[in-house]
Amino acid sequence: QVQLVESGGGWVQAGGSLRLSCAASGRTVSSYAMGWFRQAPGKEREVVAALSRNGAGTYYADSVKGRFTISRDNAKNTVYLQMNSLKLEDTAVYYCAAKVVYNSNHVYYTPGGNEYDYWGQGTQVTVSS
Repeated sequence: QVQLVESGGGWVQAGGSLRLSCAASGRTVSSYAMGWFRQAPGKEREVVAALSRNGAGTYYADSVKGRFTISRDNAKNTVYLQMNSLKLEDTAVYYCAAKVVYNSNHVYYTPGGNEYDYWGQGTQVTVSS
């Protein structure tokens, strides 16, 4: 089992940057496929970015492609989401998630993230004009 704790959220002006961190405890993140999701008020949870267990495969939602980058640091047992050129519509609660995959290096990015096994508590990102 793994526990996930997100940090790095906050308030930022449009065009700015934030880096979210997802610190894992209990097991190493290298054992899991990882994903970042977000949920805005009144909207369903959506996938933002996903990363394979070995870090070689990535997925980005069209809305963030070219602006967001997902990465992992196995030595720190942490997964990151670097968010640049933030837009008003990026405002949401951002969640980190982990999926048990054993030896698979597949990238998991179904819209609601129902295939993921563990979730963090979320961190609020607010982008203002």
